[in-house]
Amino acid sequence: MSPEAADDWFTACADPGSSRGRATRTGSAVAALLDCIHQRHGIHASHDDPPLRPVAGRAVVMCQTSGSGGRSKTILRSQRSWIASFRVNRQVFGLGPADRYAVLGAPGHSLALYGAVEALHLGAALAVLAGDSPRSQLDQLQGCTVLYATPTQLLRLQMVGQGRVLPALRHVFCGGGRLDAACRQGMARLCPNAVLREFYGASETSFATLADETTPPGSVGRAYPGVRLRIGTGGQIWIASPYLAMSYAEPDAPPFCRDGDFITVGDIGHLDGDGNLFLQGRQNRMVTVADRNLFLEDVESVLIGAGAGPSAVIALPDPLRGHAIIAVVEGPGSDDHARALRRACRAALGDHAAPRRIHFLERMPLLPSGKPDLARLTRQFAP
Repeated sequence: MSPEAADDWFTACADPGSSRGRATRTGSAVAALLDCIHQRHGIHASHDDPPLRPVAGRAVVMCQTSGSGGRSKTILRSQRSWIASFRVNRQVFGLGPADRYAVLGAPGHSLALYGAVEALHLGAALAVLAGDSPRSQLDQLQGCTVLYATPTQLLRLQMVGQGRVLPALRHVFCGGGRLDAACRQGMARLCPNAVLREFYGASETSFATLADETTPPGSVGRAYPGVRLRIGTGGQIWIASPYLAMSYAEPDAPPFCRDGDFITVGDIGHLDGDGNLFLQGRQNRMVTVADRNLFLEDVESVLIGAGAGPSAVIALPDPLRGHAIIAVVEGPGSDDHARALRRACRAALGDHAAPRRIHFLERMPLLPSGKPDLARLTRQFAP
């Protein structure tokens, strides 16, 4: 089936008994892949309510936000909003039936679901590796040419991939968080033939920016084809594009924050003179410590850049300083390592950014989307 013929209905095939490690190709019905996602990841309460259905006369796909803000919400979006970017990626990057895609996150969530359906729409092979260990994922990535993943997922691959190479990978699309220089260097060693393409976006917006070889350090790139960006009051990032979702499905969820054709999800940043976007962080992750504003994402970036494994930073209320910064790092730790990480935070961001405590965990708890489970960490380490 050609991509053009799929404009009114995604077409896919998958083994309904498992969504892990299965190679699939375009087939006769969308129901197999989506029923597989439904059964394993619980997008809907009713087995008779498929993830793809008409809403107000339009064919709609339903996927979930990451839940990093504490609640995962269901997104309603038209099929055409994703098909439009499938076409862009096919034309710009030469993606097609010869490729073999891999996604590492649970395909009920937008990043992994997008990658999976893009593969099947373009007639490519697909390996869905959600739930497998990083070592198993690394084994199954042999022969894959396109990977969709979060920075945390890429860091985990690097931690178990010392000395290994994935020569077939040629495109790595990374979204859902900041990608630091150390992670870039690690991916260059692991995937020497791949171009690492960092992008910024959200479940509500899909692609908003895309970085390339001309992108300055610290930027997430310029506007993705068809996207318009503007910076509003307080540095809020506003996005207008043909890839925007329609609404949240939950009746108690607030409507999207709109201004004409533009929406914002509360991210803060700025544009340089060449249109490159620089992210500061999510508005609800900016806290005050000793009368100074601090984006928790900045602390996470410093920790990872200083040699920590996958890291997450939370802020707990503090009667004297406003908030106490607590860091959680995956991997073995020591007092010396913790002191070195605190020194790195002080040097890069100031005394107020040094974590009061650093906890080392054997395994970082992740959401199905592949992001750290901040709500769970807050509950675990709150006094």
